Amino acid sequence: MFCYQCQETAKNTGCMVKGVCGKTEETANIQDLLIYVLKGIAIYGEKAKELGKFEKKYGLFIAQALFATITNVNFDNDRLIALIREGLRLRDELKEKCGNNISGALHDSAVWFSDDTDDFDKKAVEVGVLSTDNEDVRSLRELLVYGLKGIAAYADHAAILGHESDDIYDFLVEALVSITKDLTVDEMVAMVMRAGEVAVTTMAMLDEANTSAYGNPEISRVNIGVKTNTGILISGHDLKDMEELLKQTEGTGIDVYTHGEMLPANYYPVFKKYNHFAGNYGNAWWKQREEFESFNGPILMTTNCIIQVKDSYKDRIFTTGVVGYPGVKHIPDRSEGGAKDFSEIIELAKKCDPPVEIEKGEIVGGFAHHQVLELADKVVDAVKSGAIKRFVVMAGCDGRQKGRSYYTEVAQELPPDTVILTAGCAKYRYNKLDLGDIGGIPRVLDAGQCNDCYSLAVIALKLKEVFGLEDINDLPISYDIAWYEQKAVTVLLALLFLGVKGIRLGPTLPAFLSPNVVKVLVENFDIKPIGEVKTDVEAMMAGK
Repeated sequence: MFCYQCQETAKNTGCMVKGVCGKTEETANIQDLLIYVLKGIAIYGEKAKELGKFEKKYGLFIAQALFATITNVNFDNDRLIALIREGLRLRDELKEKCGNNISGALHDSAVWFSDDTDDFDKKAVEVGVLSTDNEDVRSLRELLVYGLKGIAAYADHAAILGHESDDIYDFLVEALVSITKDLTVDEMVAMVMRAGEVAVTTMAMLDEANTSAYGNPEISRVNIGVKTNTGILISGHDLKDMEELLKQTEGTGIDVYTHGEMLPANYYPVFKKYNHFAGNYGNAWWKQREEFESFNGPILMTTNCIIQVKDSYKDRIFTTGVVGYPGVKHIPDRSEGGAKDFSEIIELAKKCDPPVEIEKGEIVGGFAHHQVLELADKVVDAVKSGAIKRFVVMAGCDGRQKGRSYYTEVAQELPPDTVILTAGCAKYRYNKLDLGDIGGIPRVLDAGQCNDCYSLAVIALKLKEVFGLEDINDLPISYDIAWYEQKAVTVLLALLFLGVKGIRLGPTLPAFLSPNVVKVLVENFDIKPIGEVKTDVEAMMAGK
């Protein structure tokens, strides 16, 4: 195997025996083969588009299959192979629609087929990441693929709520086809930047999907202790699953708690009407092995990040959607117009002990763009008066590495006249610190999930307008981003498309960026690695 798509990749070079995430060689190879099959679908899909025969179902399948290959989403080989077989079926369906009439050289991915899983392994070795010999070409292609994975995840979330876009699906097709071609470096960079543009569009669509269904997030105080009832813990990002679980548990005497990236569900007005919505339990994804054990009740994983499951709770953890783990029960997708059936989880919860309390208190969140813009006058006055000297965007992902304590230390080192803007699970490094407020404005403004980084962009663009600035980089905002998986790569590309420069990226630069590609990013966008806490804070306060 060879995989270097996440921040924890071995020695910041690549996992070649087993993934740090727990992914086996076989799983890694099957995922590579799934990406390869998607390229074949895209090749026929491009022709089908020209003939007016490309349907949304093909674009949605591409999005869901890409999503399944994101770090810590799906470790279940059987389900991944099922995606490959379905992909081959859809590819052949498109091939028939095209009348087998595709001019020019046809990439092998469009014609490969096998029913033998042994052939899957052999083919995967031929078409994996290292099949591209040129390091810089490989780097740009993988940067694009990882950007597509994040776009796909956000597109899938939106589709679940009834929001889809032909333009987004068309771009997934076009971008996958581009990877099969010998493009110039400039052409590949241009495609990567277009991914940033489409990322912004996709996050805007998801924002509209979430807020139209559940209302605009509002300032909320979230309980982090426990109640006396037995509970169900829901983790991931899927708000539709959250809604259906709350509806089905109403009146059962079972409380529902969020975990990880589901924390922002506590900020949506529609969910607050449920009295048994008890608050948030625990922290970021990487602490789940100890926190799932102490929770005692069932756990529902709706998206990433699931990690190696311990035997102590394996019989009470469930996956749904694109998530999969060997030996873990999977809740099937809802039928059209129907809801998922969580009855098995509910019946199990009735037999479990209440969760063990691991902390007490409250945390404040709900500062998505609608809420912050309602406070715009107050924020602008604080900036003009000098009460707020600088905003620091510390969004993105959390992870296991000790070096991520950097972000906690930065939060503690920042002067009391600074405000931290955050989204994603990176917040868990500092959202429980007592950092106070500035004239009633909390010093940590949590916009929500990783996709809610869109809110941070909207806020920045609005401030640019209010202050009459020509360049977003003239705002008193610094970017100190933590990344882990591919959705964070997508957010990074979105920021680059919006023209943001001077981003600090850590705890390490991505292993998939070759020295020459890093040079391009530094020259064009002034991307830089994180450094020493005190030095970085001083530089950020100086606007550097």
